[in-house]
Amino acid sequence: MATTDTPIRIGVMGCAEIARKISRAINLAPNATIAAVASRTLEKAQSFATSNGYPESTKIHGSYESILEDPEVDALYVPLPTSLHVEWAIRAAEKGKHILLEKPVALNVAEFDKIVAACEANGVQIMDGTMWVHNPRTAKLKEFLSDSDRFGQLKTVQSCFSFAGDEDFLKNDIRVKPGLDGLGALGDAGWYAIRATLLANNFELPNTVTAFPGAVLNEAGVILSCGASLTWEDGRTATIYCSFLANLTMEINAIGTNGTLSVHDFIIPFKETEASFTTSTKAWFNEFVTAWVNAPSEHTVKTELPQEACMVREFARLVGEIKNKGAKPDGFWPSISRKTQLVVDAVKESVDKNFEQISLSGR
Repeated sequence: MATTDTPIRIGVMGCAEIARKISRAINLAPNATIAAVASRTLEKAQSFATSNGYPESTKIHGSYESILEDPEVDALYVPLPTSLHVEWAIRAAEKGKHILLEKPVALNVAEFDKIVAACEANGVQIMDGTMWVHNPRTAKLKEFLSDSDRFGQLKTVQSCFSFAGDEDFLKNDIRVKPGLDGLGALGDAGWYAIRATLLANNFELPNTVTAFPGAVLNEAGVILSCGASLTWEDGRTATIYCSFLANLTMEINAIGTNGTLSVHDFIIPFKETEASFTTSTKAWFNEFVTAWVNAPSEHTVKTELPQEACMVREFARLVGEIKNKGAKPDGFWPSISRKTQLVVDAVKESVDKNFEQISLSGR
C-alpha cells in the first residue's frame, strides 16, 4: 500500500452506545482504522475496546486530554453529550485533529460557529454524524428531486422521525437530561427530519419557522415531542415532526408539480444491504376514477457498505486529501450542519415563545 493510501487513524473520544456502531463502521471502511479510544477512566476505555473487538494495537487513553495529545491519531470521532461538544471539538481542532462530530452538533448555532472557527483556523475537516445522507440511495433521491421532467418544482415536503421510548429511556437517557442533551427529541430525532427537509429544498433555508402548539416537554423542560411548519418566499412549505412518544416512523414525502417521492425508512433502512424509495410521475386516475394511471413505482439501491461505513469512508477520504495532498477542508459539510442547527434553534425558540413565528432572515 502506498504511503498516500495508508488508512486514516481515527480515535474514538467517548464510549457512548452510538460509538459501538461507528467503531464497526470504521473497521468496515477501507480507508480508516481505529487507532485509539478514550474515556474518563482507563478501565472504561479498555473495557469498551475489548467488548468491541478493537485491534490489539489500539491505544487506550484514560482521559480526553490524553487522546488529544496522541501523535498517531489523525482524526477523532466525538460522540460526547451535546453540552460537551463546544469545549472538546474546539480543543481537538486546536490540536490539529479532524472531527467527525455526533449530531446535534451543538446546543445552538453560536456554539457551532465557535467550533467551525476553530476548525477553519487550524485547517481541519469537520463533518457531522448524519449517516443516512451518505447512503447511496440518497444520491438517487436527489437525482429524482432535481429532475424537472419527472419531479418538477418542489411544492411541499413532510418529514418525521419518531420512536416510543420506554420508561427507563424517558427517565434516564442523556437525551432527556437538560445538562447533557438539552435539545431532547428536537436535537435527536428532529435533526434528521430537518436535514431531510433542507435536502429536498437544495439546502435553501426557509424564511419562517413556526412550532405547532402541543409540544410535549418533560418536568426538566426538555422537548419530548414537537412539530413545526417551514415556509419559503416562493410558496414552498414543509412540516417536520419528531417524538420520543410515538411509534417508530421515519418518513419523507416530497411533492412536486410533476412527481412525488416517498421514503419510509430514510434514517435506518429496513435492510442493511439495500434501500428503497417510491416515486410517481404525472399520476392520474383512469376513466371511471376507480384506479390510478402511472401508479407509484419502487426503486431499490444496493449497498456494498452500511451507510455509516460510507460516512466514515467519505470523512476519511477528505482527511486523506488534506493530510497527503494539501487539500483544503470541504466546507459543504459544516455549512449543512449549520443550516440544520439554525432550523433546530428556530423551532426551539418558537416553542419557548409560545409557538411564535420565527424569521430566519439574516441568520
